Amino acid sequence: MLRLAVPNKGALNEAAQTILKEAGYRSRKDSKELVVVDPENSCELFFLRPKDIAVYVGEGTLDAGITGRDMLHDSGAQVEEIMPLGFGASTFRFAANPGAFASVMDLKGKRVATSYAGLLSAYLGEQGVDARVIKLDGAVETAIRLGVADAVADVVETGTTLRNIGLEVFGEPIATSEAVLIKRTGTGDSPRVQQLVRRLQGVLMARDYVMMDYDIRVERIEEAIALTPGMEGPTVSPLHREGWVAVRAMVPRKGHQQVMDQLWEIGAKAILVTAIFACRV
Repeated sequence: MLRLAVPNKGALNEAAQTILKEAGYRSRKDSKELVVVDPENSCELFFLRPKDIAVYVGEGTLDAGITGRDMLHDSGAQVEEIMPLGFGASTFRFAANPGAFASVMDLKGKRVATSYAGLLSAYLGEQGVDARVIKLDGAVETAIRLGVADAVADVVETGTTLRNIGLEVFGEPIATSEAVLIKRTGTGDSPRVQQLVRRLQGVLMARDYVMMDYDIRVERIEEAIALTPGMEGPTVSPLHREGWVAVRAMVPRKGHQQVMDQLWEIGAKAILVTAIFACRV
């Protein structure tokens, strides 16, 4: 039985449920459900606070979990990343009143508020900056206005929230993050975890590729294959019409319209593009 931790709310929740559903796992019907049993896939999904997932996986009996890389590093838990999942991208940065600071070195002796104390403390230590880290649970944007801190360190997606309250980011990014699949450090992958990884890899591949079919004259086949090499090579089948073949290949979703244009220019006909729902490569 696979025991998997899934974010119960926040920015990672919906995307995590979507990718698991595309991978064939059951999703919860009600946001109040804490556990979903999926007997068809011999799986139990536990919906937990995103910031707690690394701790649960590192200390408990869960086989794997989905969380943010920033939360993983902040937790200090004995867990390791299995694979990135391609969503939930964000940047962890410093912010303060406009013109107050230019770089992390300016924070020596200052107070910095954050809800990611572990991650921030480690970064300040690496930079040799002796600053006081003030841990807050939840939003930290008002910490400066309320006199709690001189600067804040927070997850930034667009920066709109910070700008709306009169703050600006400064210095280099502390860290970049995205959703990741994690497991306990030092544990081998069970067959169920290996199956989960293969399914997730298949979904991510399907999101990046499309299937392209077209007909081409035999004498132009090498030019066509150069444009659509596929994964292990395209499938080429003879047509009833003499001198023509049908070609099928996976091509990157990005730029596939340009590939269609190039195929048309060398005489390809009946060019079709279809989406891929899932795959194994």
